[in-house]
Amino acid sequence: MDNKNEFKPYIPADKIVPEFTVTSAVIGCLLAIVFGAANAYLGLLVGMTISASIPAAVISMGIIRVILRRDSILENNLVQTIGSAGESLAAGAIFTLPALFLWAEEGKIEFPSIVTIFFIALFGGLLGVCFMVPLRQALIVEEHGTLPFPEGTACAEVLLAGEEGGSKAGSVFTGLGIAAFYKFIADGLKLFPSEIGYAFQGYAGSQIGIQVLPSLAGVGFICGPKISSYMLAGGTLSWFVLMPAIALFGGDATIYPGTAPISEMLAADGPSALWSNYIKYIGAGAVAAGGMISLVKTFPLIVRTFKQAMASLSKKHAQKNALRTQQDLPMSFLLVILAAIVILIWLLPAFPVNPFGSLIIVIFGFFFASVSSRMVGLIGSSNNPVSGMAIATLIIATLLLKATGTDGTTGMVGAIAIGGVICIVAAIAGDTSQDLKTGFIVGATPKKQQLGEMLGVVVSAAAVGFVLYLLNEAWGYGSEQLPAAQATMMKMLVEGIMNAELPWALIFIGVFVAVMAEILKVPVMPFAVGMYLPFSLSAGIMAGGVVRFIVEKIKGSDAEKKERGDRGVLFTSGLIAGEGIMGIVLAVLAVLEVDSVINLSEKFGFTTPQPVSLVVFILLLIYLYTRCMKKDKK
Repeated sequence: MDNKNEFKPYIPADKIVPEFTVTSAVIGCLLAIVFGAANAYLGLLVGMTISASIPAAVISMGIIRVILRRDSILENNLVQTIGSAGESLAAGAIFTLPALFLWAEEGKIEFPSIVTIFFIALFGGLLGVCFMVPLRQALIVEEHGTLPFPEGTACAEVLLAGEEGGSKAGSVFTGLGIAAFYKFIADGLKLFPSEIGYAFQGYAGSQIGIQVLPSLAGVGFICGPKISSYMLAGGTLSWFVLMPAIALFGGDATIYPGTAPISEMLAADGPSALWSNYIKYIGAGAVAAGGMISLVKTFPLIVRTFKQAMASLSKKHAQKNALRTQQDLPMSFLLVILAAIVILIWLLPAFPVNPFGSLIIVIFGFFFASVSSRMVGLIGSSNNPVSGMAIATLIIATLLLKATGTDGTTGMVGAIAIGGVICIVAAIAGDTSQDLKTGFIVGATPKKQQLGEMLGVVVSAAAVGFVLYLLNEAWGYGSEQLPAAQATMMKMLVEGIMNAELPWALIFIGVFVAVMAEILKVPVMPFAVGMYLPFSLSAGIMAGGVVRFIVEKIKGSDAEKKERGDRGVLFTSGLIAGEGIMGIVLAVLAVLEVDSVINLSEKFGFTTPQPVSLVVFILLLIYLYTRCMKKDKK
């Protein structure tokens, strides 16, 4: 691509500056543990995690540049690379592994050991990093002008703003402060709700709503109006076509996996009950089919990339002669890691598979790594539906184990272990691709980033087991304090397959909706993700996309339009960073049980009307527009 030849990183390839240092390694490992623990709790509580790349970069700049008085953008980049691994590994682990604790509480199995959790997390994390090494050339370099990688690009803007200072830094940190304050008063003090919605009484099953959060507006602005609109279209299909159809035709019937009549579910919990019981399965089928379609379409590019990577085995000095910004970890090193993981999965009792089955796990891992990395390139890590890919994995793994005679509790535990590995592969691959995108822009050395990611994986894998045990001891999974929604659903899914009660019809509906979208030449992945995610989330992203659309349509030269977009990306990068940091702070306050103390809504017994939230969000969008249109001072 021409883009690849024209692009010049911030730090030239022939310039050597501090990068993988003791300072960056230590700070990165500490952040990996902190972000991993905070996001594990947050994900088990609300079912979503926060991308930690940008918060890690901001904290890194605060420590390295301000406190330690060191000046290296690549050192800061290495810190965020290592630190963000903890969040991604936790995201993959919490969607599956708590199911083992739930079965242990029921007396079906013994509690999983810390060592077992460590190996599941370690294998998934290392596989995710290894698979992204040969994919880097295809997805990060070859498609630099095609895949936006929102968080990766935003993280690079944060690092560059900190390096260049002036108005750029001011724009980023203004956005950071506004978003942090906004998040604190909305979700900390609870002065106004961060999500508003209205269920239509005359059109049962439908609900319009929007999450009025700065980070969603930021992601929508960075992704642009096209991708945002595809996501909103998928959400519209789910919330205004499929769910009303379920309500209309279901009536008083009880349809699996629901446990109550549809009319009762609507009366008790509203349309969201239909989403959690039915649309998630349809969305999972669409995401799985979209992933397969994406893999088939990019297969020639992936094959070409792998050929280039394998060629490095016969050219021992290729890496030495390559430019610093083109040096990846050697394939011989990666193959040794892959072979060791295949053998260990076969030998460890947590994985009831033969050598061929072990190899199949690694092959599936590559599939989901490639799908995940391309998906986060489109819509960002924060909206990467890892649990949707985990559902698809669990279906396949459980069916294969059952078909080979490994059923009962042994088969169920094995399915969760396999699903846990693949889930973590997808999460880490997505995070690694974002980090490599950041490195590509700022001029990092890829192999040092890849080693840093592996270091973050090892440290996080060692810590996540203790975190899971701590949270289970404190509140117990499935409780009001820790609902563990995804893990509870994974448990039900595996039991459903083993007992021949899986809702295949719902999954196939999603598959053929994805096929239909491909026939109509609608980008399948953002559309499928929009089907899977709550409509309110897609609506929040679309709001940012609309602002980007308006900014780009206003008259002006191409240079002026580019300047507007750049100013908006800087500011929205700050919005994503600010909300990410405050989200983690609020998670820590919740763990310390201080969240109820600062909850003014609960303390004084008042409820803010929903229109107030909408007005505040609209004011934020107007301010974003004015930041884009305001010219920088020379």
